[in-house]
Amino acid sequence: GLGSLRIMDQSLLFAPRRQASKRYVLMVSGVMAVAFCCACIFSVSSEGLLASPSALHSTGIKSALKITANTGAPLGLVQKATGQCASPASVIPPRALAPELLAPPVKPDFSEPRFMWQALREAVDEEMERDPTVMIMGEDVGHYGGSYKVTTDLYKKFGDLRVLDTPICENGFTGMAIGAAMTGLRPIVEGMNMGFLLLAFNQISNNCGMLHYTSGGQYKVPVVIRGPGGVGRQLGAEHSQRLESYFQAIPGVQLVAVSTPRNAKALLKAAIRSDNPIIFFEHVLLYNLKDEVGGPDEVQSLEHAEMVREGKDVTILTYGRMRYTVMEAVKALEAKGYDPEVIDLISLKPFDLHAIKKSIEKTHKAIIVEECMLTGGIGASLSSEIHERFFDLLDHNVVRLSSQDVPTAFALELESATIVQPEQVITAVERVVGSK
Repeated sequence: GLGSLRIMDQSLLFAPRRQASKRYVLMVSGVMAVAFCCACIFSVSSEGLLASPSALHSTGIKSALKITANTGAPLGLVQKATGQCASPASVIPPRALAPELLAPPVKPDFSEPRFMWQALREAVDEEMERDPTVMIMGEDVGHYGGSYKVTTDLYKKFGDLRVLDTPICENGFTGMAIGAAMTGLRPIVEGMNMGFLLLAFNQISNNCGMLHYTSGGQYKVPVVIRGPGGVGRQLGAEHSQRLESYFQAIPGVQLVAVSTPRNAKALLKAAIRSDNPIIFFEHVLLYNLKDEVGGPDEVQSLEHAEMVREGKDVTILTYGRMRYTVMEAVKALEAKGYDPEVIDLISLKPFDLHAIKKSIEKTHKAIIVEECMLTGGIGASLSSEIHERFFDLLDHNVVRLSSQDVPTAFALELESATIVQPEQVITAVERVVGSK
């Protein structure tokens, strides 16, 4: 429909004047048809997901959603007039189930190591099965399974409306998710790349983070905005964005950065259950990291840091991919007799200042290692907090190791030169702690 409108609009440039009025009538009719379709989408329940406002007020979102135990398919749509569920036959035509859906479910073995993308997929799957108000939307999340396969085959289990493929329009589907969250759903928005979510910055900052406050608490926005980010391998400047500090400045949102398959799964489950808007950072180079994960009942606090290695010489604060850069440096430092303590921040907003203070009370020194930019990055904010709150505990000023303030180069050698390397961490520890 939109394609034909575009063709008609172009044809007006070349059509005789006497035909212009007729073509304008056709174009306006087409626009009205598209608007009508959009209105239908928003007013009719999305297979039991997006109920009409009257039904939501009269029956509540959970009674508006009736999901079968084995497939997640809706039993009926909510009738606007009565708030009752219509019979399945009168609303949705019967369809044959795929053979794999008829087979008894296979119980997963959680002792088997998982890739991080598999751990994230498990978290989404388990939470969608646990709570019928959970849904996921984004570009290619449905039949394609997501750009990093986090939603592989979920559409077969939960249907095309709970696993919703969207147009390439980040501001549109992010705004739709925020509206859905306000009316009782728990949407997960997948950005194909975190850099693309800059197109939805208005929705995230002016709506997502503020609506609970500006509505006087009448609305909550339980939405998770997740996706890959960070410097990959030769992805170029626009696909190597680190947007943590962009979003950190927005009041009303929480920021979480995952680093292992286990904490990725447990934290995503916690984020989905949270009533706060969560921006969930997954590093593009960690999706194929493999490790054990927890079961369906393991949920991790969104506000707590993780102790990676205990030590007494210096506190190294890091997150995301840099956790592995730091631990590579730690191997060399141990051989030289140094004993650093390593903390994975995980929560980038708010910081776990209790864990940070406890560590600095022991080491009296702090080094921040991040992939974010040097100017205005996460490290700048954290360094300021430490100096203002824990100045009397420090024997040395806080040292920051951050990425260069330049667009990320495509050439591999130049790309590596813009971000922190293990050698820089070793040099910083030696300078702060002194010779051993």
